[in-house]
Amino acid sequence: MPDINIPNQFDVLVVGAGAAGLYTALCLPASLRVGLITKETVSLSASDWAQGGIAAAVAPEDSPQLHIEDTLKAGAGLCDIAAVKFLAEQAPSCIQSLVNLGVAFDRHDSNLALTLEAAHSRPRVLHAADTTGREVTTTLTDQVLRRQNIQVIQQALALSLWIEPQTGQCLGTSLFYQGKITWIRARAVILATGGGGQVFAQTTNPEVSTGDGVAIAWRAGAILRDLEFVQFHPTALSKPGRFLISEAVRGEGAHLVDDTGRRFAFDYHPAGELAPRDVVSRAIFSHLQKTAADMATANVWLDMRPIPADKIRHRFPNIINVCQHWGIDVFTQPIPVSPAAHYWMGGILTDVMNATNIPGLYAIGETASTGVHGANRLASNSLLECIVFGAQMANVDYEKLQLGKQESANIIETESLAVNPSLIEWENQQRQLKEIRQNLPRVVWQSAGICREKSSLENAISQVASWQEDFAALPLSQLLLSLKPTQSVNFQQPQIEKELRLWAETRNLLDVAELILKSAVFRTESRGGHYRLDYPQTDPNWQVHTLVQNQEWVMGNIISGGSTLPFM
Repeated sequence: MPDINIPNQFDVLVVGAGAAGLYTALCLPASLRVGLITKETVSLSASDWAQGGIAAAVAPEDSPQLHIEDTLKAGAGLCDIAAVKFLAEQAPSCIQSLVNLGVAFDRHDSNLALTLEAAHSRPRVLHAADTTGREVTTTLTDQVLRRQNIQVIQQALALSLWIEPQTGQCLGTSLFYQGKITWIRARAVILATGGGGQVFAQTTNPEVSTGDGVAIAWRAGAILRDLEFVQFHPTALSKPGRFLISEAVRGEGAHLVDDTGRRFAFDYHPAGELAPRDVVSRAIFSHLQKTAADMATANVWLDMRPIPADKIRHRFPNIINVCQHWGIDVFTQPIPVSPAAHYWMGGILTDVMNATNIPGLYAIGETASTGVHGANRLASNSLLECIVFGAQMANVDYEKLQLGKQESANIIETESLAVNPSLIEWENQQRQLKEIRQNLPRVVWQSAGICREKSSLENAISQVASWQEDFAALPLSQLLLSLKPTQSVNFQQPQIEKELRLWAETRNLLDVAELILKSAVFRTESRGGHYRLDYPQTDPNWQVHTLVQNQEWVMGNIISGGSTLPFM
């Protein structure tokens, strides 16, 4: 990719180019100079992989109130009611804005086509075949690239936040791009980096989903919330890559069966395969524990044959193609599936304006904890959240966000360091990083996967702490972790982009693992996406949030309206 000149100052920096980042950038006033940072390209994100669709009460027989009720029920008592109300009531107008931008949702005649997904009381999920996320992000990307005020910075890494010590305000980020680390100043930084599914060995998330925004914000002192709540999608294809078989497949009539062909999910919930995702995932896990010889390779089956063949061809062409790639004919054979980590309900605590406890720092999408998902996200509310809350960034008064002291408005780079580590030292560091990166997801999956208990969680916490010590001792870590906002680094090293990305993502994954594991130990009950074998019941005393700041974990009350954030 050719070099492009990056200014050292923007009005707004948006980190992440999934649906949340793209739509946010489009909603920002055209008078603002916007930098959109993505560590890959603008076409690779978890949003792009979203198949099922986007939920909105647009049908005559539906209403925002019904959408609210379904969302609250799925959230298992931890939703912020005001945030959910805002989400559901804004949904129809946001869908119209996507249509106006050119998103081609499926239609029945002239009406938007709607399908039913698990835990929805009405068909309200709009879709574009089975590649809705791709349709949305492709359309948004095309729009972003047309905007003169938006500069897209691809294959760049945001490493840390620039916090002014005197005021605690976020002034920008450190950025690794084209072999150099520099500091970029902005009035506002918006984190839209998605989730952290790569911390689990089994995940439907793409490789870019390493929890970067949550880790970066936590290290800067942001308050996080409900990090133990991870949604495990019950039907990921049991093949390398863990391709997600959309929930819409079950909504259209597919059956979940075991090796004998029996629909076992009804043993665990009256709704069978259309029960909430956490229930179906635990049903599969429990059933395999009883029937499988080897849990590591075991699977159940998703049988699409009850769906009319013409509907399969129309609704699920991408699933047909992927299954064909693996030698599976969905018209004559069931699909091997098993659960995988899919969505992180927790994140950076925000209000309805996406503001965090750090002035000038905002978070949107899976990176954020807006309160709409509670302990368990309702299907197809995630893309909706990106759009509804992304639109809010148009209403921020950016004039009130100062760039800091005028005399330091231009970044001084006189303290530029040139780094050229010896080849042997570099190779040793890369070997250690790769070992951590390979082993960490296995430990987290085994200890903080679908079912959890205290001893395995604590053992995993000890192991992660050991890896963190090893990581901090690396010469590269000692150099980069001591950088100040007035220092830049030039790397005199071929292939440095790949190597430094491994370092940065490993750092973030270690922090994300610690946050999830300690939060899972902290919550001594089972609720939503968090299930403890040693505390299998839901405890009314735990109908509170888990709040995290620095190394402090506390129980926090439900926030209504999100107008004020708790400071710990």
